Amino acid sequence: MAASVLRVCKIFSDQTRSIHFAKGIFNSSGRIAAVTKVCCSHQILNASSPFTIILRNTSFFNKLPAEALWKGVTSVSNAGKKRGRGKGIGKKMAKNLNRGQVIGVGKANILWPGLTVPVLRGRELVKQQQLPEDPEREAKLIKLRNEMGAFRPLKISPLERGWSGTKMPGRSIGPPDPVGEDTFDGFDTKVLEFKSVFNMKGNVGRRRQMSVFVVTGNKNGTAGFALGKAIDSKTALRQAKNRSGQKLMYIEIYNNHTIYHDFFCQFGKTKIFVEKKPEGYGLVCHRAIRTICEVIGIKNLYAKIEGPTNLQHIVKAFFIGLLQQKTHQMLAEEKKLHVVEFRKENDDFPTLLASPSVCRTKKKIVPNEVMNYTQYAMNDKVVLKKKKHPVFYTKLPSWENHLKKTMRVKINLIAEYGQIQSFYYDKGYPE
Repeated sequence: MAASVLRVCKIFSDQTRSIHFAKGIFNSSGRIAAVTKVCCSHQILNASSPFTIILRNTSFFNKLPAEALWKGVTSVSNAGKKRGRGKGIGKKMAKNLNRGQVIGVGKANILWPGLTVPVLRGRELVKQQQLPEDPEREAKLIKLRNEMGAFRPLKISPLERGWSGTKMPGRSIGPPDPVGEDTFDGFDTKVLEFKSVFNMKGNVGRRRQMSVFVVTGNKNGTAGFALGKAIDSKTALRQAKNRSGQKLMYIEIYNNHTIYHDFFCQFGKTKIFVEKKPEGYGLVCHRAIRTICEVIGIKNLYAKIEGPTNLQHIVKAFFIGLLQQKTHQMLAEEKKLHVVEFRKENDDFPTLLASPSVCRTKKKIVPNEVMNYTQYAMNDKVVLKKKKHPVFYTKLPSWENHLKKTMRVKINLIAEYGQIQSFYYDKGYPE
């Protein structure tokens, strides 16, 4: 373009005019129109005069495809990505483009064999045909599409929901696959952790995988957990489920509803204090521990976690504690003392649970020996609890009279019936 302007400037004899003419061409948006107007007004140019203008028929907007142009407008630069900009740009929202649409039915009224009409009518082959416009037909189609409800994703039933709605953690994925003739009848597998992990290698680069952590059990004391990794989520789920079926462990359950005794367990920096609870108490604990208890068959338990809540550490620590718990007979043989239970529901009346083959006398007990059951079961660990002050009326003399009356009644009931129960118990009233 600059060469063409210089050629035009040489034609003009007046230097000032040529300079203004060049500036006008550079500043003007319509370059060709400006050159033509000046030349016609001065009538200097001849037919033989050299006059060439270079035009560019390509630009930034027609060199690149539409996808690249949109990416340039909507995306973020590499420097911006490092600073954390444009985090939500790459997300694509699902949109149902087929809402209210019927295949073969549109604005144009056409007979289309195989879509709107059958291919054959008797022995004749139907041909494609354009029918005249029908405004009533268009109105019916618009009314039909407006009446259709909005597109909604499939809902999961409340029994199939996980910890957080439709997310995988907490959901059931069924029993492990059978191995030969051996099947896992009565088993159920629940997902505890579902996340994507990355592994960086020199020759491959960043490699993405799905990591799945599951626990399986038959709700009767047999359970196992495993970790599975794969590129595909379905493969990872199946791999973890089958691995957990190969790593089953048997866990003792007291009276088919709780653990045998309180215990302390730890994995890494994660510490768990587990307490035995009576029937009807429920599972008051971390959601991962609650899911494990449901799979094992434990119905009543309290657990307190101290330290980091790494999910895999919680599961491993809890399983270690369950496997290390001892039955009442084992405790009696280990200490060579009687195991007696004092339950609050039974008003702290002693109940003998186990007796050793050889029992020690009081003289054989060492003075510095740990005789506190909770301290012995918890491995000298103490749970930090807030101190509870007694209620004000427990210090009044009227409260002592009340306790004496109720205690007399309870002792009579235990002596007569063997337990604290109503005198209506044997009559079996439906209420």
